[in-house]
Amino acid sequence: MRVLRVARFSARKARTQTLNQMRSLISTSPESIREELRHLKAAPMLECASAYRPGIRRDLVSITKFSLRLLARRAIALEAEVTELDALLSPLVAETAPELLAVMGLGTDTASALLVAAGDNPERLRSEATFAHLCGVAPLDASSGKNERHRLNRGGDRQANSALWRILITRMVCDARTRDYIERRMKEGLSMKEAFRCLIGRVSRVQAVGLFVGNGEGRPRCLAT
Repeated sequence: MRVLRVARFSARKARTQTLNQMRSLISTSPESIREELRHLKAAPMLECASAYRPGIRRDLVSITKFSLRLLARRAIALEAEVTELDALLSPLVAETAPELLAVMGLGTDTASALLVAAGDNPERLRSEATFAHLCGVAPLDASSGKNERHRLNRGGDRQANSALWRILITRMVCDARTRDYIERRMKEGLSMKEAFRCLIGRVSRVQAVGLFVGNGEGRPRCLAT
């Protein structure tokens, strides 16, 4: 999973860079091209630009179309790489930890990120709390005198941290209980960011349950190892 995720991360990053480059070119392109592409979302933009036939002329319109066609075809090829890698990752995740995929908000990408983080650090995973620290979602005490507060933890595995945030955002859209929790904590005086930080710790504990099973000796065993 780790090896496949390295290639997947690289392809997704390169595709995002390519799309950003296309948007930048479109914003400064001749009016005919700008009007045709600037309101399109990513998929139709790529489909339209990849079909350009700029010819052999060297005017600005032809050269811009040629560049956009190259970038569009590059982005489409990178997306095909991601799809191919996901086809390999999906059965690996399903075989290793089907409990994770059964949780609302998790998919192949987020589940594999958590499994890789756990598999790289088996000696650190003794409890749900250590998993939260590993993912950088355990709040750090920053109290002073009578003021009790916690600050954001910027350590831990950042890809696992990102996966937990994506799980939370997905659940905010699909799960009424998640929205109710955020609303309740905000009524208690917390800001939206503070409520999210409280909830992401709870989300990490739920995922830790899916990562560990009993080993018959009263101790947890990490599925990722």
